[in-house]
Amino acid sequence: MAMALTMTLLCGAPGATAAASAAAPQTPTSNAPWLADLGDGRYRNPVLHADYSDPDAIRVGDRFYMTASSFSNLPGLPLLESQDLVNWTLVGHALPALQPQEIFAAPQYGKGVWAPCLRYHNGRYYIFYPDPDRGIYVIEADNFRGPWSAPRLLLAGRGLIDPAPFWDDDGQAWLTHAWAFSRAGKNNIITLRHMDAGATRMLDDQGKDIINGADYPGYHTVEGPKVYKANGYYYVFAPAGGVEQGWQAVFRSHSLAGPYEVRKVMDQGDTPINGPHQGAWVSAPDGRDWFLHFQDKGAYGRVIHLQPMQWRDGWPLIGQPSRQPGVGEPVITYVKPVQGKPLAAPATSDDFSAPQLGLQWQWGANPQPGWYSLSAKPGTLRLYTQSLADADDYVRASPAILTQKAPASRFLVTTRVRLEQARDGDRAGLIVNGMQYAWLGLRHKDGITALAWTICGPFGPRCKEQSMVVLEPAPQELTLRAYMNEGAFVNFSYSVDGQTFKPVGSPFPVTRGTWVGAQIGLFGAGRQPGSWLDVQHFDLTAPGAGPY
Repeated sequence: MAMALTMTLLCGAPGATAAASAAAPQTPTSNAPWLADLGDGRYRNPVLHADYSDPDAIRVGDRFYMTASSFSNLPGLPLLESQDLVNWTLVGHALPALQPQEIFAAPQYGKGVWAPCLRYHNGRYYIFYPDPDRGIYVIEADNFRGPWSAPRLLLAGRGLIDPAPFWDDDGQAWLTHAWAFSRAGKNNIITLRHMDAGATRMLDDQGKDIINGADYPGYHTVEGPKVYKANGYYYVFAPAGGVEQGWQAVFRSHSLAGPYEVRKVMDQGDTPINGPHQGAWVSAPDGRDWFLHFQDKGAYGRVIHLQPMQWRDGWPLIGQPSRQPGVGEPVITYVKPVQGKPLAAPATSDDFSAPQLGLQWQWGANPQPGWYSLSAKPGTLRLYTQSLADADDYVRASPAILTQKAPASRFLVTTRVRLEQARDGDRAGLIVNGMQYAWLGLRHKDGITALAWTICGPFGPRCKEQSMVVLEPAPQELTLRAYMNEGAFVNFSYSVDGQTFKPVGSPFPVTRGTWVGAQIGLFGAGRQPGSWLDVQHFDLTAPGAGPY
């Protein structure tokens, strides 16, 4: 049962009332690689088996909204909607490009948009997001699906991360944030600053450190604060202990400025869900409380879990009670927050028949005109070769890699490609992109086009490519396939006729990227422009019986 709370229904509160945007077109789910809805009134975790890192969520009316970190993938700040906190649809992105434009014209792995905060206040949606090298930005919109305003730099400074605004009952507006040691030389601290009610400027220069993890025995890496007010207390929900093995803490005080007492409210307990923390408290329309958080799954990225939340003695307990008094642990399955809503999942496949790319696609840098076309050959994605000397032996250096998140622990990708006007040095095809990556595609060298399998390792900021010729000469057109196995090993295969597939190489151990999970997609790189890769379809589905 939800605790009877007197709750501030402002930016910092888990629910608010207003007219929500229209429902998104329902995503086909007949062969979705992952569905959390079990179809019997229950759900399984994760509710999103994809890298929606550092999630934040709100409810407006009867609809739930979520955004997440996007780092240097563009467009950024994904926009997701749900009617029940279980079935989510990707409906857009709030950030078309990163600033400064010239810096993010090239890949900046691990930089860009870190943990954002989504809020609804006075009839407007706000997203506060940090660039750890520049400061905290704000964008806003009348409608969750946009258009969103251009970013404005609210607070400049290196190492400012994890912003969370809070509008108090007296109309005063505040901003909390954490610190990145890599830029600021300090962390484990939550700072409170005064800002104007319109979130256009800060009203103080220094702020006040209201929480220091060093003051609490056993606490380290306190970050990611979210501020709420309920039952006469200010609650700061904050993860602690680090991404992979941390826990969810809640600090509370009768004063926003502190002092705060703390309680661990969820950790791994006896479950396989490592490091369950950092997310959002959301109330359902019936008043029950829920918590969305991530779990770091290595190559799969930070996947999203949904936990029930109950109150005991003025403290939340997240998940199911564990052996530790007052501490919860994650549930694997549970009753859905809202019953009777349709199945949904973010799209994965694309037949390129629409005038725009599917919303699941992102580039590795600020996208530029001329990278691709959907009109040059209707029903086909045309990827134009991008010339970059640094990508000649390291495809990951190219900004024009078109990828999407790995959407499940197991999935199958099948795509039909054709290389046109090939020039010496051209390479194009299907890639699984991480700090250790692999691709299968067409390579043109010394006047001959060959099918090549390339792996890049070992794991690190710049791995070293090794290529193996699979078929030489190769036809201009081939069907390429990648099968992601449980445990993040990928098998590649190819087919000339689109029916009979031949395996290539050995299972490749997929690794994460820089602060993100591995991504799968398409690329075209060369030493000079003028060629292109035509892609007839990109089918990413649940795997059948195989073999692959």
